[in-house]
Amino acid sequence: MSNTILEVKDLKKYFKTSRGMLHAVDGVSFSIEYGKTLGIVGESGCGKTTLGRTILRLVEPTSGEIRLEGQDITQLNRREMKKVRKDIQIIFQDPFSSLDPRNTISEALTEVVKVNKIRSGQQAIKNRVLELMETVGLAERLINTYPHELDGGRRQRIGIARALAMEPKFIVCDEPVSALDVSIQAQILNLLQELQETLVLSYIFITHDLAVVNHFADEIAVMYLGQIVEKAPTEELFAHPLHPYTQALLSAIPIPEILEERPQILLRGEITSPIDPKEECRFVNRCFHDCKECRGSNPMLREVSPQHFVACCKV
Repeated sequence: MSNTILEVKDLKKYFKTSRGMLHAVDGVSFSIEYGKTLGIVGESGCGKTTLGRTILRLVEPTSGEIRLEGQDITQLNRREMKKVRKDIQIIFQDPFSSLDPRNTISEALTEVVKVNKIRSGQQAIKNRVLELMETVGLAERLINTYPHELDGGRRQRIGIARALAMEPKFIVCDEPVSALDVSIQAQILNLLQELQETLVLSYIFITHDLAVVNHFADEIAVMYLGQIVEKAPTEELFAHPLHPYTQALLSAIPIPEILEERPQILLRGEITSPIDPKEECRFVNRCFHDCKECRGSNPMLREVSPQHFVACCKV
C-alpha cells in the first residue's frame, strides 16, 4: 500500500481576464505522505490560496490531476465529490468571516454534523458537538456564544472544530494563524500539531511566514507567480536554499539577536505579469543571477540532491 495520501500532477488554474489568461497556478506537481505537512510559502499573489482551493475543488482546475489515495478527484461529478469531501477539509484564514455571525458555536457545529449525517439523533449530535469543542480546547460554557463575543483564537478553534466534524484525513490550512496575535498563534499551531499526531492528519500549510512554517512543516514548497521554484525537506531548505527567490525570502526573516549581522537580499526590478507570461523564468526581472538561459526558457523543477528540487538554470 502506498504511503502517499495526495499526489498533484501538472495542476493548472487559469482565469480569463480582459487582458488575457491569468496563470494563477501553472504546472504544479508534488505529493504528501500520510501524517505529514507540506508548507506552501511565497509572497502575496503567488497563487498559494488558489492552489489550496483548487486541490479541494472549491475552484475547478483548468487541467492536471489531483489524486487522493490514488483516486483522481478531478474526474468526479458533484455527487461523487460530495462523498470525498468528508476526507478533505479546509481551515480558512479569517475565522470571523468564515463563520455565520447569526449562529452560535452549537448551531455552527450542529449544522455540519446534521447536514453530512455524521451522527443521528438529537442527543448523539449534541454529544458530538461537545466532543469537538473539547478536542479543540473550547469550554462547554461557550456553547451558546456568538462569534462576535469571542476572541480570534477561539473563533479559529471553532473553524478547526468544524473541519474536524467531518472526520477528515487531509486538511488545507490557509494561513490559519496570520490574523491572530503572536501568543495566540503559538496556541493554534500547537493544537494543530497535537491533532495531527492524535488523528494522523495530513496538512497543506499555506503561509507567507517562513519562521512559522520552519517549526511546523516536514517539507516546504516555495511558490512564485503560480509555479513551485524550490521544494525540499524543511531543514534542508533552511540550511541550503538554492533558488535566488528562496534565498531572498530567508534573508528577510527577522533575527532576535541584536548583535548578529546577516546580509539582506533586496530584490529590484519589475514583477513579471502573470497574464499570458512569456516562455522564460518568471523571476528573471528581479533575479541577481540574470542570464541568457533564463530569458530563453522557463527552467523546470529538477532534483539536484536527494528530495531537493529547484527550478533554476544557475544551480
